[in-house]
Amino acid sequence: MHNSVPWFFWLFPLVFALHNTEEALFFPAWSKFLGKFHKPVGLFEFMFAIMALTSVSVVITILASLAGKQALPTYLFFALNLGLLVNAFCPHLLATIVQKQYCPGVFTGLLFVAPTTVYLLLYGFDHRYFVFPMFWYVAIPFGALLVGSIPMLFRIGRMFRRALATNNASWRSSEERPLT
Repeated sequence: MHNSVPWFFWLFPLVFALHNTEEALFFPAWSKFLGKFHKPVGLFEFMFAIMALTSVSVVITILASLAGKQALPTYLFFALNLGLLVNAFCPHLLATIVQKQYCPGVFTGLLFVAPTTVYLLLYGFDHRYFVFPMFWYVAIPFGALLVGSIPMLFRIGRMFRRALATNNASWRSSEERPLT
């Protein structure tokens, strides 16, 4: 039996990467002016987090492609789609409205993410790639896990940035010492 998914399932990691690219270009600078709404995020830790999450989307798409209908990786794939669809509206669109200024990610979220994920979710449901209520049993905890992982990924990214800065400083100071 051939379990491959339609080619357009691969649009998901593509639009996810596109969305993350828009965020990477503008979100770290924008986050410095959010005050109580969001702690400022440095570029390095932001890039670390979005590269990790984008990688997860690629791996899950591969696994769903191999697993086929109603398998755990396929449920995770559609849960990611739902999560990214929700993300386009909350926080991105909602933040734009509340802050009365553009929130990075709205453009790609509304123009690319929303139509792609809605199409994939409808296709997946219509073609029985997932069924209810099993979808909710996977999507809700997986979505919570992903949202909860973001602050942790920022922390890990900051730790890597500090470690690299320390190692770079050590390397530079060893270069400045005369050879004996």
